Amino acid sequence: MAKDDNLPLFATKIAKGRILFQFYSLLIFVGICFIFVYRLSHIPAKEEPGRWAWMGLFFSELWFSFYWFVTTVVRWNPIYRNTFKDRLSHRYEKALPGIDIFVCTADPVIEPPVMVINTVLSVMAYDYPPEKLNVYLSDDGGSDLTFYAMLEASRFCKIWLPFCKKFKVEPRSPEAYFRTAVEPLGEPVMAKEWSTVKILIDGRESEAVDIQGQTLPTLVYLSREKRPQYHHHFKAGAMNALIRVSSRISNSPIILNVDCDMYSNNSMSVRDALCFFMDEEKGNEVGFIQFPQGFENLTKNDVYGGSLNVLMELEMPGFDGNGGPCYIGTGCFHRRETLSGQEYSKIYKADWKRWSNRSVEDSTSVLEETCKVLASCSYEENTQWGKEMGLKYDCTVEDVLTGVAIQCRGWRSIYFNPERKGFLGVAPTTLLQSLVQHKRWSEGDFHIFASRHCPFVLGYKKIPLKLQLTYCMNLLWAANCLATLYYVIVPSLCLLRGISLFPEITNSWVLAFVFVIIVHRAYSLGEFVWFGGTFKGWWNDQRMWLYKRTTSYFFGFLDYILKRLGFTNSAFVITTKVADDDVSQRYEQEVMEFGTSSPMFTILATLALLNVLCFVSGLKRVIADVETLVWEQFALQILLCGLLVFINLPIYQGLFFRKDVASLPTSVAYQSTMFALLACAIAVY
Repeated sequence: MAKDDNLPLFATKIAKGRILFQFYSLLIFVGICFIFVYRLSHIPAKEEPGRWAWMGLFFSELWFSFYWFVTTVVRWNPIYRNTFKDRLSHRYEKALPGIDIFVCTADPVIEPPVMVINTVLSVMAYDYPPEKLNVYLSDDGGSDLTFYAMLEASRFCKIWLPFCKKFKVEPRSPEAYFRTAVEPLGEPVMAKEWSTVKILIDGRESEAVDIQGQTLPTLVYLSREKRPQYHHHFKAGAMNALIRVSSRISNSPIILNVDCDMYSNNSMSVRDALCFFMDEEKGNEVGFIQFPQGFENLTKNDVYGGSLNVLMELEMPGFDGNGGPCYIGTGCFHRRETLSGQEYSKIYKADWKRWSNRSVEDSTSVLEETCKVLASCSYEENTQWGKEMGLKYDCTVEDVLTGVAIQCRGWRSIYFNPERKGFLGVAPTTLLQSLVQHKRWSEGDFHIFASRHCPFVLGYKKIPLKLQLTYCMNLLWAANCLATLYYVIVPSLCLLRGISLFPEITNSWVLAFVFVIIVHRAYSLGEFVWFGGTFKGWWNDQRMWLYKRTTSYFFGFLDYILKRLGFTNSAFVITTKVADDDVSQRYEQEVMEFGTSSPMFTILATLALLNVLCFVSGLKRVIADVETLVWEQFALQILLCGLLVFINLPIYQGLFFRKDVASLPTSVAYQSTMFALLACAIAVY
């Protein structure tokens, strides 16, 4: 036995420098305590006009403090992983298990076939024995374009896969590679093949081998049956159909699922995942490995805050440190048993040799007929699919719900963020796309929190309390809208009315508010820049934080309530993955895209106008009453209102100064002006 045969296949490291964060948290906690003491000791008398506004602000601050506590629990102990792929190869190269890869698409217009096929080709080209790779494309749109693109891909891969392995190219999505690669003019052999691969699609051969005679990965196209009388359950239904069909064709023990816009950016990702699954000491308890979401189309200053850098670089490792990350629906490797509803047992031990030697004996025609039954719309009737088996149904974030259920069955999840990102996708390129996406996420997350699947209920005595709290960070996104809307609206209207809600600038109690605000925001800026952001990017992120809480989360919360009351039905909204040239140009220039009427834009414009009216009124009051030192009484309210005005500058530009097609429509300007004036009139009179 070699000396490294007993060494682990992965290592876990605790984040460094946590003392600084813990000291910062202690300071913020002390500051919050002083704020609460002030609020409770200075409640206005019953006859004073600002009593209820004061109480509302106090409850909003209670909510913000609770949510800050939850995020602190998440960030308290992040952990990071690294793998030893050389040890994996040394011990298991001949016993590597099969991998089933699921790629899901639903709309050939929003998700163009060329993008889907580039994702398919990228996962076919993994640095892994090709006879053990099985790629399944689920086309819920039933598109002829997607089907024929798949056929062309099956031919092109005969040249593309040998090219990737011969020259070790990265990434292995043809479009992404040729968009970024420089033609190798100095290397005649590679230059010749480079040019041939870039223009050529070979349609002459039908054998399942590449041009070098090597076996190709199995490629399966599935368009499941749909009928109006049967609910197809969107992506979760497609995934469950793939689980059943793949069990009949390849039945690999490991399943990777990726969205059609998330191509593989790292050819070693499969081997990275197997280092966790196949580790002799801890691997048997691992249910799924979650890779981060990364995006290739982000601008320098990330105008729509779509990078998710802090979430992926800090908060997800915090999830891992508290018991395991959530399942985010893409870039995730699952043990097949976990998706079949199996409970974890301490005596469980995977037999990798048995899995590595599996073969399918049925003919293609027999398999095709069997799979038609498995993918039929009526197959799941009166079964446990969508309940105890497969992905969960009846939730717009079925991935998170499924991940909670897997963890509650005793399995451990792992978060792995390699130096070279495992997967890259496309972030929203318009404001509305981003807001709609977050609306769907926040609604689905709150649905989980308010149901019997809440981690505090489903996970009681099954997962750690700190993991239950960690889930609240996302599950309570929608609920954040109430306190945020209150803080954005009421202090400004009270400024207009002449009601003070904060201590005077000369009062020592003001130090608690100023301290918490400055320290909290300074730490946020430092954190954002530490993970690769810019100051302007941080400011854009703050703006999107406000916009999401006042629109996406508000509509997500409202839609959940309406669904509970029976007024609306569940719907799955696909975010478009393509943009017109002029939209792309504005996105690259970091010009905010409006260009259409939307209730979300009406709310944003109304709040922006409301705050500018109140800000002007506050300044007028200060100038008119210089001798009475009104400034001291309303300093914090004027600063809060002014900050909201400053952060809304793109809204004012879209309303009044921009004349391009991406500006805010006239109808939004009229509606928001009317609503803002009405709110001010009610506050005053």
